[in-house]
Amino acid sequence: MAQDEALSDALRAYEVNVHHSILDTASEAIHRRFMTHGTLFADLACLDPRNFDNIKTTDLPHNALQDLSKCLVKFDSRATVENLQSELKNFAGQWDRLKASHMEEYNTRTVEDGSAGEEQETDIVNKSCASCRNCPLCCFQVLRQFNMLSDAYHILGLAYKYLLTLSLTQVACERTFSTLKFIKSRLRSTLSGDKLETFLLMATEKMSLWGWTLT
Repeated sequence: MAQDEALSDALRAYEVNVHHSILDTASEAIHRRFMTHGTLFADLACLDPRNFDNIKTTDLPHNALQDLSKCLVKFDSRATVENLQSELKNFAGQWDRLKASHMEEYNTRTVEDGSAGEEQETDIVNKSCASCRNCPLCCFQVLRQFNMLSDAYHILGLAYKYLLTLSLTQVACERTFSTLKFIKSRLRSTLSGDKLETFLLMATEKMSLWGWTLT
């Protein structure tokens, strides 16, 4: 149908208009949410080994990693922009040699959803992964395996920890509220705030921090 062609069926017209309104609202919300932190996402993209070739051939912009540094300096005062850029440039230059060495197979812990999206109790599943040598997780594994997290690349290791434990969705929050319904049941409606918080931590900790951890 042409854009200016009117729909004769009122029900069909309602469906089309509602569909377009929902799409516009979702698109605008996604754009607003991600553009607000666009600079931080650009900084995190620098940690992807697929971008290391560009880092080796061209210098990082002077404002690169500034937003990431602001997040990391809360945990370590040495996480300045200069230190972070220096460690990243050095690591990018050494990456081809480091990834060519033998890498231990590692396990990841992830949460498996119920079938067909049904809400049910979730369990942590250990999965053995072969190193792809082309992702931030492999970079962190190299730093850990060769004991370079303490001295050589301490700030960069902190950056990878921040990236790998960053929650990108609200799934973990929704699972916590689902768990709350089981804990604060009709028979436990008088739980104090402290005890409720303790029980929630005990129930959600098995799902690990921010949805997954490394073993």
